Amino acid sequence: MAISSTEKRFYVFAACVVGALVAIALVNLYQAREVAPRIESLTYSQFLDDLQLGRVRSVTLSGHEIHGFLTGDAAFRTYAADDPDLIKALRERGVSITAVAPPQAGPSMGGVLQSVLPLIVLAAFVLFFFTRMPGAGSRMAGLGKSKARPLTQVHGRVTFADVAGVDEAREALTEIVDFLRDPRQAQRLGGRIPRGVLLIGPPGTGKTLLARAVAGEADVPFFSISGSNFVEMFVGVGAARVRDLFEQAKKHAPCIIFMDEIDAVGRRRGAGLGGGNDEREQTLNQLLVEMDGFETSAGVILIAATNRPDILDPALLRPGRFDREITVSNPDVLGREQILQVHTRQVPLEADVDLAAIARGTPGFSGAELMNLVNEAALLAARRGRSAVGWLDFEDAKDTVMMGAERRTHVMSEEERRLTAYREGGRAIVALNLPAADPLHKVTIVTRGRTTGMVTQLPEADQSALTLEQMTARLAILLGGRAAEELVFGRSKVTSGTAGDIEEATQFARLMVTRYGLSEELGPVAYGENRDEVFLGHSVARQETVAEQTAQVIATEVRKLIDSALRCARDILSARREELDALAEALLRHETLSGRQIADLLASRAPERRTASVPSGHG
Repeated sequence: MAISSTEKRFYVFAACVVGALVAIALVNLYQAREVAPRIESLTYSQFLDDLQLGRVRSVTLSGHEIHGFLTGDAAFRTYAADDPDLIKALRERGVSITAVAPPQAGPSMGGVLQSVLPLIVLAAFVLFFFTRMPGAGSRMAGLGKSKARPLTQVHGRVTFADVAGVDEAREALTEIVDFLRDPRQAQRLGGRIPRGVLLIGPPGTGKTLLARAVAGEADVPFFSISGSNFVEMFVGVGAARVRDLFEQAKKHAPCIIFMDEIDAVGRRRGAGLGGGNDEREQTLNQLLVEMDGFETSAGVILIAATNRPDILDPALLRPGRFDREITVSNPDVLGREQILQVHTRQVPLEADVDLAAIARGTPGFSGAELMNLVNEAALLAARRGRSAVGWLDFEDAKDTVMMGAERRTHVMSEEERRLTAYREGGRAIVALNLPAADPLHKVTIVTRGRTTGMVTQLPEADQSALTLEQMTARLAILLGGRAAEELVFGRSKVTSGTAGDIEEATQFARLMVTRYGLSEELGPVAYGENRDEVFLGHSVARQETVAEQTAQVIATEVRKLIDSALRCARDILSARREELDALAEALLRHETLSGRQIADLLASRAPERRTASVPSGHG
């Protein structure tokens, strides 16, 4: 942290003061010990004996205290009671007598310094460390100041040309841009532009990028802040920051305020264990007041983003505040291709790179994940010394993003490699022989992350719903690895390598029974599980537990689906044993095979292959 010249002068001054005080204390202590003579304390009887023997040379009387010198310059001190004959005895012995007034009661300079000095040193150290804290010089003065700063074209302008895959959301925000450019045109027929726009979507879908694009298209200042920036331990600080934020925005109007993660301050009031949070609720109340207070003519539009709209306070979502809710979902296959085109503008690509195929092979990817995919591919190509990014780089980058980096240090034994090859080959053979399954894209036995192999299928198009035939095919493919191990090596040699597939198949089968209503025994009825909800500040368990008898029926139906899928996989592999052996041997040699290579390999061995029928779901 940089220290200003004023702070440096203050530190030097404080250090000099503390050093001077310490030096004075040490000098006084040293002088007191060196200058003061050694004084012997005598009892009054000893003093009288020395007086009778003529050893007392001089005395000084100060009240009841007597101190003086014996013969030989030895100093002494004693305390005398009221003795009327003391003066007479001293004069008879020729002792020099001096009388002084007794000292007034009060603290000495040394005592005061000794008691005050530790407090001064402690205060100096506390002040020093407090001023060394980040921003402490203006912490108290700026505690209620907003941390948002306007971002203009100097920081990099983003327009709708840089946003892809969210066409519907972009169109919905176009009229915001038109209003910021010409407010009178939007209000010509008495209409009112929305004061607030709420962007809802999972992380990485481009909500922040959309808000920046609106500001870039309208060429207005853009205030960006997170909801967590308003949360402080002091009650009222968050509300003060909200007021300061809108005051800054009005000075730069027309402008956009973008508040990311608004659920940090917009959470439903009165919810949560132990009651509400005063600081957060005051911040939310101030935000509601500001949204009601500023006029549309001021040209300030609030755009907020969240991935948890279900926990927002209803007062925040009412008309007049956040009038419009825009859903920003993960892109479809066309959107993914457009996003890849945007992120590869500055990346040199080889001729074999097909962005449409990459988009088809990345279902469910968000815009941020696609950007990461392009970046990983570029890094891999640079590491390999290439001048452009090729198809192989994208394939390896996709595997790295989905499964993790390749574990080159993990050495599998020959038996483990053989088990893995048959396990992944079994899943591939089952996928090839089920008409409802997605086309096979790649099979690998390379160890990546926590997986020792993987079968990748490339869907021809995005689907929002699956048919029963597709779901049962998915179960059979998941259990193809276990069926291959049992068929080739026997039940005593099956491994734990299929544990993840079995768990995924079980969960999917349970969804088919309890959520999708695909059980003939239970019918189209949804059965829930225990879920906790917050109601008036208390956690209440919703009673959605099914009865014990119904739970047993659910377990039986799930087992039926699993057994049927496993039986289907066994039948396919038994009929295609030669193809399974050939595929496993090829995987042992090459470790990774593409879907086209597998098709050529199997076509050369069985030209007239037949597809197996898909089970209906019950055997």
